[in-house]
Amino acid sequence: MSNKITVADFFCGAGGFSEGFRQEGFNVVFALDNWKPAIDTHELNHPECKASLTDILTLDTPKKIDDVIPDFDIMIGSPPCVSFSGSNKAGKADKSLGIQLIESYLRIVLWKKSKGKLKHWIMENVPNSSNYTQDTYTWKELGLPGNGPDLIIKQKEILDAANYGAPQNRLRFVCGDYPLPEKTHNEKQWTTYKDVFKSLGNPMSSTTKKISDPNYDLKIDSNKLTDHYYDTSVEEFEWKRAKQLKKDHGFMGKMAYPERLERPSRTVMATMSASTRESMIFDSTDSNGKHIGYRLPTIREISAFMSFPINYQFEGKSEGNKYRLVGNAVCPKLSAALAKAIAKSENKQPTSTLIKLLDNMPECNLNGTKRKPKTEKPKKFESKFQRHIPYIKIVGMRVQISNKESKFEKKKIKWTSKIHYGPPKNHKEKEIDNAKIENHIASYTTLTDTNFSQLKKDSLKEFSKETPSSEEFHRRYVMRENKKLCPETSIEIVKRIVDKTFPAEKFQQTPVPDSKKLIKGHSVDIPIRVLAALYVTNILVSQIKSQD
Repeated sequence: MSNKITVADFFCGAGGFSEGFRQEGFNVVFALDNWKPAIDTHELNHPECKASLTDILTLDTPKKIDDVIPDFDIMIGSPPCVSFSGSNKAGKADKSLGIQLIESYLRIVLWKKSKGKLKHWIMENVPNSSNYTQDTYTWKELGLPGNGPDLIIKQKEILDAANYGAPQNRLRFVCGDYPLPEKTHNEKQWTTYKDVFKSLGNPMSSTTKKISDPNYDLKIDSNKLTDHYYDTSVEEFEWKRAKQLKKDHGFMGKMAYPERLERPSRTVMATMSASTRESMIFDSTDSNGKHIGYRLPTIREISAFMSFPINYQFEGKSEGNKYRLVGNAVCPKLSAALAKAIAKSENKQPTSTLIKLLDNMPECNLNGTKRKPKTEKPKKFESKFQRHIPYIKIVGMRVQISNKESKFEKKKIKWTSKIHYGPPKNHKEKEIDNAKIENHIASYTTLTDTNFSQLKKDSLKEFSKETPSSEEFHRRYVMRENKKLCPETSIEIVKRIVDKTFPAEKFQQTPVPDSKKLIKGHSVDIPIRVLAALYVTNILVSQIKSQD
C-alpha cells in the first residue's frame, strides 16, 4: 500500500472521481467538500480516506491550505458547474462564483505544485467552463503571496464519458497536467438505457435473483440493491408539460419522449425534475410488462448511468439529496481511464480487476418508498405566462398568448396574442388584428368557403361562454385552476378548433398566398394553421378584454 500513488479529491461530492482512481489501484488519501451528505457518502465508500468538511473559499493563504490539506502526488477536482451549465438561465447565469471556485482550486494546485511533490492534476467541469478557464495563471492572479511560478494548463479537452464505458453521453471539459486517456468504447460498443434496465430489473417488481452490474463484472443479491425498488411515477400534469417542452418547444428542436432505450443515457442532471425539457422520463410498466404510466429513473438507475458500481452507496435523507449527489459526480469510468493513463506514464501497473467495496449500507434506503401524489402549486402573482398554441409550430412560426406586458405591481393584467417568427436568437413578434386577417382571407374563396367561416363560428361559440376578465384569467393561472377556462386550457381549446377546421393532415404545409404582406419585411407566407391559430387566439383575448 505504501508504494501506491496518493490522490486528493476536491469538491469530492459522492466520490465518483475518487472511485475511478481507487479502481485503478491509487491511494485516495484526502477528500474535501462543503456539503455534509457528500462527505458522509465519501466516508461510507472510501473509509480509508480522510474527508474534510471545508469550504474551499476559506483556504485563501498557503498556511490555511497546509493546515487542512496534506501533500500528495495527484490532485483531482470538479468545481460545482451550476454557474456554467447551459440549463441554468439558458447559459446566461452569473459566472462569478464559478470562476471564484475554479481559481480557489487552481490556487491550491499551484501552491502544492511549487512544493515539489504534486506530479499531475486534473480539473473536470461542464464544457461551457472552458470559456472561463485561462491557459496560464500567474502566481499573483491566484492570490498567492510573494513571487512564484505561473500555472500552465497543459491539456484542455472535451471528453465524452460514453467513450470510456459509461452508459451516458456526458460531455465534460477536462484540463490540467495529465496524459490523455485512451478511448475504450466506440459508438457501436456504447452501453445503453436498455442494457442498464435489463441488468437492474423493473423497479416496480422486486426479484430474488442475483443482480448483475451493467458496468462491471459484479453480482449482488437483490436484497442488497439499494435505492431501486420504489415508486418514481409522475403525475399527468408533469409528464404532459415535459412532453410538450421536448417535442414542441418554442425555439429548440425536438427531443425523444419517452427516452429512446437504444441510446446511452442523456446527461444526468443534479436536480430531479419531471416537468422540464431536461426531464428523463420512461414508460412505467407492471410486473407483466403492461404500460401503467410514466416514471423518473431510480437513484440506482442514474448511478448506473453514471457508471458507479451497483454496491456503491449514497448517504442522503431524501431522494432529492441522492439525485444531487449522483448528478454532480464525475463518472467513475471516465475517472478510471484518466487514472490508467497516469499509471502508465508513471510506469505503474494498474489493477486489472474491480476492487470490491465493503458491504456498507446507507442510513436511508429508498426501497419501499411510496411517492406522495403531487398537485400543481400556486404561483406568485407576478408570474408570467408565455405559451404558444401547442403543436402548431410551422416553418419557425407560432402563435403565443402572453401576460408579459402586464403591470403586476399595479395589479393591471394585460393579455396579448401575437405571431412569433424568425430564428431563435433573433426572433420577432407581431400583433395582427382580425380585421386585417379577414380582409386578406376574403380574397381566397376556397379558404373562406370551406373552413374559415366555421373557424370563426366555433371560436365565438367557445369563448363567449363564461369568459373571465383579464384579472380572473390570470388568477386562475396562478392558482392552477385548470378545470375552468384558464391559460392552460384555452390554448388546448384553440388547438382543437384549428385542428377541426384546418386539420394538420391536409393543411400542415399550406401557406396563405401573399400573407407575408401582413408582416412588414417578412419574406415567407404564413401557414394557414398558424394564421388560423392567431385568429382564434385574437378572439379569445378580445373576449377577455370585453369582460374588463
